[in-house]
Amino acid sequence: MKKWMQNIRTVTPYTPGEQPKEKNIIKLNTNENPYPPAPGVQKILEGFDTDTLRLYPDPASTDIVHAIAEYYGLSDDKVFVGVGSDDVLAMCFMTFFNSDKPLLFPDITYSFYDVWAELFRIPYRQIPLDENFEIRPEDYKTECGGIIFPNPNAPTGIEMPVERVEEIIRSHPDVIVIVDEAYVDFGGTSALPLIDKYDNVIIVQTFSKSRSMAGMRVGFALANPELIKYLNDVKYSFNSYTMNRTAIACAAAAMKDKAYFEKTCRQIIEVREWAKQELKSLGFTFGDSKANFIFARHESIPAEELFLALKEHKIYVRYFKKPRIDNYLRITIGTKEEMQAMFDFLKEYLGEKGR
Repeated sequence: MKKWMQNIRTVTPYTPGEQPKEKNIIKLNTNENPYPPAPGVQKILEGFDTDTLRLYPDPASTDIVHAIAEYYGLSDDKVFVGVGSDDVLAMCFMTFFNSDKPLLFPDITYSFYDVWAELFRIPYRQIPLDENFEIRPEDYKTECGGIIFPNPNAPTGIEMPVERVEEIIRSHPDVIVIVDEAYVDFGGTSALPLIDKYDNVIIVQTFSKSRSMAGMRVGFALANPELIKYLNDVKYSFNSYTMNRTAIACAAAAMKDKAYFEKTCRQIIEVREWAKQELKSLGFTFGDSKANFIFARHESIPAEELFLALKEHKIYVRYFKKPRIDNYLRITIGTKEEMQAMFDFLKEYLGEKGR
């Protein structure tokens, strides 16, 4: 080994969902929204003054911060924005999880959490979900340096009631608790009111899912002003200009179109509930997802076999070859036409297999 290699920080990176380059596929593997962003986003892009790109963007991202604050009925000093919720969460890890005690998060959850913990040298402990893939608040009533979990959880889609979220927060007044609400807009209940009740709570959300802007990279945190100040201090020490001009303008426009946002969320929920019935009729079982995906296993056909068969037919879903979940597929909710095409293939494939 070369001497300088001793000083390299090595980690096992997060593996994102496959982004196929081929055309004419059905892409149900990365929880993207099947509908376009709000019409106001296109208007912003069509009329954007490209001459302004020679200037640095507003480091405080004032327009989008204000749009988010206004939407949720908050003051601007309770909002922090970043380049997707991944950036926001990474800033949170750097800012708030600096204890010698372990950070706690579920064993089946967003697989970036352990990557960040390893990257930032944060001790951590993964708490097993129960046999129904649910988070048990009582399992978190132990000494720790912080807690993070998604609600609804990913990749399971299962939501924990807000009163149980509060139970975890209430039992840990001395550490930061982050509730990652990337999928809350698809029928979940936000824990946002708790940021005024407790001073140690951070809610993180994203524009990637419910606002159809995964390609723009916009995420945000909601918390009391003191926590937001600490986040901004770290951001300005790391990269003052995290949000570019087009992202700020487009995200502000998307946030203001409440009617379109509610319409597309409702469409996804309706297709999801219909898809649950279709999957059941084909022999799949799954939890009651409140996200824009369903985490399902078949009664007799291995998940990996189905994953490969679907992929060969140009239908992409997500398969995780990990303990406890290696017989499940995570299926993003697409348009009804996309989902129907998947079901048509599955009916034929399972029929040939004799189910």
